[in-house]
Amino acid sequence: MATQFNPSTGFDRPKSVAPISDADHLEPWHDEAWDAEPLIDPRRLSQALGWMSIAIGLAEVFAPRAVGRAIGVGDRPALLRLCGVREVINGVGLLSERMPAKWAKARVAGDALDLAMLGAAARGSRSDSTRIALAATVVTGITALDIFASRQLDRIESPLEPVVPVTKVVTINATPEVIYRFWRNVENFPRFMRHLDEVRTTSERTSHWVAKAPAGATIEWDAEIVEDEANARIAWRTLPESAIVHEGIVSFEPAPSGRGTIVRVSMSYVPPAGKVGMYIAKVFGEEPGLQVDSDLRRMKQLIETGEVATTDGQPTGRRSVLGRTTLGRWLS
Repeated sequence: MATQFNPSTGFDRPKSVAPISDADHLEPWHDEAWDAEPLIDPRRLSQALGWMSIAIGLAEVFAPRAVGRAIGVGDRPALLRLCGVREVINGVGLLSERMPAKWAKARVAGDALDLAMLGAAARGSRSDSTRIALAATVVTGITALDIFASRQLDRIESPLEPVVPVTKVVTINATPEVIYRFWRNVENFPRFMRHLDEVRTTSERTSHWVAKAPAGATIEWDAEIVEDEANARIAWRTLPESAIVHEGIVSFEPAPSGRGTIVRVSMSYVPPAGKVGMYIAKVFGEEPGLQVDSDLRRMKQLIETGEVATTDGQPTGRRSVLGRTTLGRWLS
């Protein structure tokens, strides 16, 4: 019976497969509190806040004097236009549905600034204290709404979002026993995974990983094996507080007619910078889906031939930015 992998919730272990000792007692790598239903639909909430910001901002940009008279601060067109631009930017950010909680928090900061400016305007001789007090009451109500919205959006913006699934398959001309032993020794991984500097075994089922990062930096994390069936499958996940968040399973299935082994890797990971980080990684060819694909090809070469083919040391021209991107790979 094959183990089913669900990128959103993790592993559904079949009863016929016994996990390694204590695996069932491990703390979940995600907080169940994030599964609670928000009080209102988060998409509608962020959309409503976005349109409200844009409406207020456009009024301040195109009719600053009328807005100034309405709220009692007098003729302050330059200041109100700046406030309007801020509102429009916040609105566009919320409507983009990228990091809505952060945009909602930006609205809270803007509300605090608006209240401070209203308080300063109330001391002016040309201001209408009654209208300013009414405007301050309205802004206070909007601030309460923004605080509520930011908290609700924080609840549904799990630190694990967006969870990106990756599934890759390769057939290797070797038995499941050989490939399982190779994979089970995690210190073999830097031999075919170019982005890894080191993998060090720390216990029977835990290991410490060091990977390359941009600008010559490195990133480190710890992982554990949560399921281990000899010659059949291995499942893993990162430990809590790790800089990288991912989990996955690799299975080793005999290919038809004894033609080697089908190696199937299914994993889910969380881009360190969310969707923005995911898009940037794809553009520059560093997205994990592409890395896993090339890593499996190198592992196939290493197991079948004992070495990985490389062009290192061969004369070549410097690749252009286009050539180093995903687009360049598609065109090559």
